[in-house]
Amino acid sequence: MPPTFRTPSGIPRGGQVQCAPEMSEVTLQEIVAFVKGKYSGAQDMRIAGVAPLAEATERHISFLANPKYAAQMASTRAAAVLVSNDLEGESDRWIRVADPYFAMASVVARFFASRPAPKGISAHAAIAASAKLGANVAVGAFTSIGDDVVIGDGVTLYPNVTVEPGSQIGDGTIVYPQVSIYERSIIGRRCILHSGVVIGSDGYGFATHEGRHHKIPQVGIVRIEDDVEIGAGTTVDRAALGETVIGEGTKIDNLVQIGHNVKIGKHCLLVAQVGIAGSTELGDYVVAAGQVGFAGHLKIGKGAQIAAKSAVLDDVADGMKVMGIPAMPFRDFARREVVLKRLTRRGPESGGVPRKG
Repeated sequence: MPPTFRTPSGIPRGGQVQCAPEMSEVTLQEIVAFVKGKYSGAQDMRIAGVAPLAEATERHISFLANPKYAAQMASTRAAAVLVSNDLEGESDRWIRVADPYFAMASVVARFFASRPAPKGISAHAAIAASAKLGANVAVGAFTSIGDDVVIGDGVTLYPNVTVEPGSQIGDGTIVYPQVSIYERSIIGRRCILHSGVVIGSDGYGFATHEGRHHKIPQVGIVRIEDDVEIGAGTTVDRAALGETVIGEGTKIDNLVQIGHNVKIGKHCLLVAQVGIAGSTELGDYVVAAGQVGFAGHLKIGKGAQIAAKSAVLDDVADGMKVMGIPAMPFRDFARREVVLKRLTRRGPESGGVPRKG
């Protein structure tokens, strides 16, 4: 048996990392009750998971959230299918709900989302004596927790995580392998940080003097509010002064770059490879599709939507939809495209673009 001792907070520490057990099958009756669905078929069948219509077997339930896949309903082998309340037709395999996509996500989260996770404190973790760990914290092998770190109840830190001095992590947060959390970072409750995330690295700040670029010390922090999820390989720079802020409920995809002193509102969606330059502010419920780039010191209004690959160089008003390089309102972009198409159809004698051949 490996030696057992106590962490500063009194949590047992042993030499092994255990994995959470897999979830067992559940009855269809349990699923119907959980989603508050309307269902008239057999309810005693045991369900092993959720699968797309084309891949489901008799041990799965499936869902129809996009009419594009309606043709697969006739051939699916699924034991039952989550459908909307207003779907026309009848079938004893249908579970009618208000929002099939949300119901599917809820079922997966409730019954089928278990994955191997650390249990207890690995003997190979390095935890500073001044760190404070809450109840039921799990720490994987070769994770490092610095001085004066505060970790809330039910936090899971996978192997090879670094939490530098003075940082705080709220209750129920999950931090996957290879995440680096720089000093004094503040992370809220129930957050998820995927592998390779870097929180609190230096912002890109330099003062040019006499032909040389001199580093501006980045002495602010990063503050991440509750229920934020950050995808693999994303970087959130610390503020030069003050805070870089990610608002409550915001979901960030992989490979996103968030510059120093950026303020992101609540419940925003940032898709892969978005880049936000320093001091730009996004209001609540902003959606930025893949590879959108924001210049610095902008204000993006509440509910704004930015189409993929757009370059946002000016402020965007509340609720506005923009696209293009540079980004412009959807209607302006559409008019420009119509004009360009007309020009390409004309010959050079009418001022259009010459056509080959």
